[in-house]
Amino acid sequence: MQLNRMRFLLIRRISQPVSVSRAVVQQGNGCARRTASGASSSRDGRQSSSSAWKSAQDLHASAARKSIQRSKEVFSGLQRESSAFKPVLAIIQASVDDLTLETTKNYAEELGVDVLHICLPQESRDEEIIDEILKLNEDPKVHGLVLHLTDPNSKILNAVRPEKDVDGVTDVNLGKMTRGDMQEGFISPIANGVINLLEKTVQTSLYGKHVLIVGADGSLEASLQCLLQRKGAISVGCPWQTQNLQKKLNRAEIVVIGSTKPKEIPVSWIKPGTIVVNCSHIVLSGVSEQYVDGLAGQGVGPLAAALRMENLAESSRRWIEAQRYKKWNLHCLKLQPLSPVPSDIEISRAQSPKAVEVLAKEIGLLADEIEVYGRTKAKVRLSLLERLKEQPDGKYVLVAGITPTPLGEGKSTVTIGLVQALTAHTNVNSFACLRQPSQGPTFGVKGGAAGGGYAQVIPMEEFNLHLTGDIHAITAANNLLAAAIDARILHENTQSDKALYNRLVPSINGVREFSPIQIARLKRLGIKKTDPLSLTPEEITTFVRLAIDPSTITWQRVIDTNDRFLRKITVGQANTEKGFVRQAQFDIAVASEIMAILALTNSLSDMKERLGKMVVANDKKGQPVTAEDLGVTGALAVLMKDAVKPTLMQTLEGTPVFVHAGPFANIAHGNSSVLADKIALKLVGEDGFVVTEAGFGADIGMEKFFNIKCRSSGLVPNVVVLVATIRALKMHGGGPNVTAGAPLAKEYTEENLQLVQNGCCNLQKQIQIAQKFGVPVVVALNIFKTDSRAEIELVCKIAKESGAFDAVPCNHWSVGGKGAVELAQAVKGAANQDNNFQYLYDLKIPIVEKIRTIAQQVYGAADIELSPKAESKIEVYTRQGFGKLPICMAKTHLSLSHQPEKKGVPTGFILPISDVRASIGAGFIYPLVGTMSTMPGLPTRPCFYDIDLDAETEEVKGLF
Repeated sequence: MQLNRMRFLLIRRISQPVSVSRAVVQQGNGCARRTASGASSSRDGRQSSSSAWKSAQDLHASAARKSIQRSKEVFSGLQRESSAFKPVLAIIQASVDDLTLETTKNYAEELGVDVLHICLPQESRDEEIIDEILKLNEDPKVHGLVLHLTDPNSKILNAVRPEKDVDGVTDVNLGKMTRGDMQEGFISPIANGVINLLEKTVQTSLYGKHVLIVGADGSLEASLQCLLQRKGAISVGCPWQTQNLQKKLNRAEIVVIGSTKPKEIPVSWIKPGTIVVNCSHIVLSGVSEQYVDGLAGQGVGPLAAALRMENLAESSRRWIEAQRYKKWNLHCLKLQPLSPVPSDIEISRAQSPKAVEVLAKEIGLLADEIEVYGRTKAKVRLSLLERLKEQPDGKYVLVAGITPTPLGEGKSTVTIGLVQALTAHTNVNSFACLRQPSQGPTFGVKGGAAGGGYAQVIPMEEFNLHLTGDIHAITAANNLLAAAIDARILHENTQSDKALYNRLVPSINGVREFSPIQIARLKRLGIKKTDPLSLTPEEITTFVRLAIDPSTITWQRVIDTNDRFLRKITVGQANTEKGFVRQAQFDIAVASEIMAILALTNSLSDMKERLGKMVVANDKKGQPVTAEDLGVTGALAVLMKDAVKPTLMQTLEGTPVFVHAGPFANIAHGNSSVLADKIALKLVGEDGFVVTEAGFGADIGMEKFFNIKCRSSGLVPNVVVLVATIRALKMHGGGPNVTAGAPLAKEYTEENLQLVQNGCCNLQKQIQIAQKFGVPVVVALNIFKTDSRAEIELVCKIAKESGAFDAVPCNHWSVGGKGAVELAQAVKGAANQDNNFQYLYDLKIPIVEKIRTIAQQVYGAADIELSPKAESKIEVYTRQGFGKLPICMAKTHLSLSHQPEKKGVPTGFILPISDVRASIGAGFIYPLVGTMSTMPGLPTRPCFYDIDLDAETEEVKGLF
């Protein structure tokens, strides 16, 4: 029975290679005829010379074997270089089998090539064939594509991607051959085989020989004409139906047969002594019938099959070559800085970004490794990590900061300015890795997070609004789990064990079976049964009852909006909830543990495992209840399957940026994703740089980066860039309060060396914190127009005296990467220093001791003080087996202490721990220092007053 469509993979076919000596060179009177026994005779009864027959056999076999040997050497070399490499040839067939096809498959078997053979009905429409071609074009495992069709048209032929066109039939490859540029193209193996055989048969030059090409299709004829003319032959092509064919045949010294000769054309039209090469397909089921008309000659099919494999070997070699690291050929965008510096959105709009496909190609991404979202952003597939796993990593740079003012000190701007300087101005491959901003601050107080001035990610409105929907995916996944918790409690409270079991394991079409996630739960419960009918009543009760204690639920609903009235809510008030009412709350979406998991995961499978481990509550026996227990892990992974891929964007100067993840920097670790960093480190190459940013000051963001993120990723940082501003240093030196939205006091806009010197204590402390981890520090002084030269020189001097490798002023905000070139040079120098990276604490020590270590060695506290609630929680987490997780301190970022008003370097204080919570899926314990809000509120005048949309142009206005 013939199937409408059949796909199957021929791996290591068990068959003997087809003989490559099926045809004969016939010189003399008439053309040879094949008999069933393999003998040949002319139509007039004259017997061909046995020596000529054997000579043709030997000639043909020798040429094919040499070609196969060359391919074998190439494939062997490629597999020595990359053990995981496996060449694959795809064949789309919508015609009968023939000798060339069969020989191709047998040669593939001999060479260890996998054949993906797609058989379609002969009457298949063009669209159906093209659809299959397009799928194979996008398949990175396929290195060559052959079309075995009855009469393919140019539309079908040109659907094949030129780099996979091992038959050389596309216009692109034909054009390259015509120009003599075959560095990336392919020559038709049939045409190449013809020339190969003719040169060996003629035994002299083809120069001046009269060649008639008859019955060849357009692509074959074009290839033959080009190759013959290069050899100096005089070639003419014509169809079988051409007028004066007999005269043309009689004049020719060489005849190349492109298709089966019509029966009405007599063999006698070909004069004795003519060399005939037969390119027509020899159908396996009727070999003898192909020669009943008396026309034979040197059949090129088997040699063409060998040369086809040689093209596949070359295609594979080019593919492997494309995987190797190459220094980027990046087209950087030019800046024309204005003074005074316009608004961020005006600067962003004035620049025309490159198409993201162009950027992706420039940095070494393959077409199948990106998923484009519009024109300027794209998701990058994680398969890239497997392709580049042998590639050495680049240098790893962390941008942190001193304790900031409420206005922020420009870590994102420094990160972007640094990579613009490295790539656009010092010709070094570099990547920025940033967090995705929440729309909470975008519409609240802070505004956007795309950098600023002439050091931005563009387009800034796309960066700040929705991006590729990752936060929405997290919101959906988080709230699905929240709904599952309350629904499970309701159903357990209102149903018997039997009713619950019948609903959890229903009979569908008479079949009752556990889902895979239910079988996993049974195993965790110690029930080694897979038949739902075999469980005892006691086992059923154990299986269906999670027995969640509502008072222990820690999982909250989330929304990506600053909505203070959701900080405390009551759920379950509808009559349908049967009186199950409890107090709950909403958090900002980026505070979800799922966001922290996204930032720390190393792969899709790792993310799925972490999602399953998330503890949402305890049961009434005090044991943890997880997302896996609720049966929702697979659904969460489905919602997150696209969010796990980093988003590629670009800076104002056209250098690459990964935007991925945005964990809340208070109750989570506040760093961009491990996956973005890992992919970027492979793409930049051994001499390149990946610059990633830590949230808040170095005492929070940097400490968490080292102790949590680096433990998860296994990556070791080479340099810390510590961002400081004169403004923040003056605040720490005793300057007036700095309040968002209020004008700065004159102390911040006029020179005051004493305030600066006093405030450098905070900078010195942050340098010391970095040195505890053994990483070289470069201080980046973010310059404002009100900063005096004396103030700048004083800060740089103190920083270097305090142990910084270097300290440099930066003007990237006003002029772009050019203003951070000195910083780039300092970072390159620091990256070559000895690195003695170490963690601050051993995970094996008790939770309390880990908290105390951070409080004393990082914050400068005298000791810690645990509330009874915190002590109780620590005991519970230790008993549940979570005592060896790292610590993620939830503390104000506005002071080294727990009191935001305490500036400079507070000492001797007792750090109060009011509560301790756990993010088991993310993999950390987070103590709360004082009161910590996970839902920001809107100010009296939020940013949204200034945000608007032009209804005609659809331009966003008011973002900053």
